[in-house]
Amino acid sequence: MSPRGVATPDVRERLFAAAERVVDRDGPGALTSRSVTAEAGCSKGLLHAHFAGFDEFVAELCLDRFARAAAKAQGLSDAAGQGTVARNLDAVVLALFDSGGPALSGLAVSRTAAAQHIRTALEGGAPGFTAIQEAITGYLEDEQKLGRVAETIDPDTVALAIVGTAHHLLMTSWPGTPDPRPAMTRLVAALMEG
Repeated sequence: MSPRGVATPDVRERLFAAAERVVDRDGPGALTSRSVTAEAGCSKGLLHAHFAGFDEFVAELCLDRFARAAAKAQGLSDAAGQGTVARNLDAVVLALFDSGGPALSGLAVSRTAAAQHIRTALEGGAPGFTAIQEAITGYLEDEQKLGRVAETIDPDTVALAIVGTAHHLLMTSWPGTPDPRPAMTRLVAALMEG
């Protein structure tokens, strides 16, 4: 535990990582400000010193993880011509399901204030599923130019199908349901076979 008055480095990420561990281990129902700060090994007031409340914390955690997935998706253009198209897409899409993604998504939509905070941020341009979809479309267009994706495949439609399915699985998965990753891998493979 950090002593009072001593700065805690990278507080946001420390608290976010702690929240993901709590959700992974104990489920979304166990996520409270107290469980997060205990898991992070910091004082109970640290979370509230950096966030207006627990709903803002949950929303910012989700937005941060969306931004990470979007950044990873934007990196797809660098992968054009390398590896397999399906494996490159899997790496991006499956990142959405890492670190308790389904449980965190469910938690965010079940908390009205958190859901509104997320919606407002996304409407204001924060990266989310739209950014991921656009990056996938661009990547597939690049791969088509290289001849690695059939001309009969519509990149916009494939990107929408991938992101829409990921969104659906994030919103309908919870601890105890089957792992959504194999379904996503099968979908990507089927879409690439055209």
